[in-house]
Amino acid sequence: MKTALRQLIALHRTEQADTRLGVVLAFVAGAINAGGFLAVGAYTSHMTGMVASITDLIVVNQWRTAVAIIPHVIAFFAGSVLSAVLINWARLKKLASEFALPLMTEALLLVVFGVLAAAGLGAGLGGLYALIALLCLIMGMQNGLITKISHSEIRTTHMTGVITDLGIETGRLLFGKASHTDTRFSAVKLRRLLLLLAGFVIGGLAGAAAFNWIGFVAVLPLAVLLAVMALLPIADDLKRVFSPQR
Repeated sequence: MKTALRQLIALHRTEQADTRLGVVLAFVAGAINAGGFLAVGAYTSHMTGMVASITDLIVVNQWRTAVAIIPHVIAFFAGSVLSAVLINWARLKKLASEFALPLMTEALLLVVFGVLAAAGLGAGLGGLYALIALLCLIMGMQNGLITKISHSEIRTTHMTGVITDLGIETGRLLFGKASHTDTRFSAVKLRRLLLLLAGFVIGGLAGAAAFNWIGFVAVLPLAVLLAVMALLPIADDLKRVFSPQR
């Protein structure tokens, strides 16, 4: 079990480890996106809809609502920035927790979200917008992390690119079989894309059901999952820092 956990978030990456981590994070993103919609009334794992909403609202002269949404986009952006800063700082310090730090931070922020939401912060409009921004920040962190880890090969917080790539690979497969030519079809990539999509869908179902059943407490299992994956590399660094020097 420890070996499998270490491989998920290890510094030296393999394609298999990237896929496994991507599927886990796609599950988390699906759960947060679907469950979060039931909780705060907004999809927070992708910014396309929010940016489009801002432009629509400006055109129909609803400036106040448009301005209120802008912080959500900024929060997602800030999450990506924070993820990159943590990764580069850990790399500079030669820490084993280079990728674990953003993951643990995401877990802690999920707990903060759950506590604030359960305390009734979302009862007012301002508090509700703050909770949405916090979820956007969390999703921005996750997207930044998996993008850095996979060298921009994997996205987990939105499925637009995944479904597009699935279409491309399927087109290559079909055309290659029909024309008997090499279309650079990759069965490995197709399998990865299907697993990412499945992870997101299953996460969405689980997240929506959990939020509907137990409310904001549903974020705690997700936070625990992320924390468990991040714990070993962080523990290794702490052991190295606090162990007696020989």
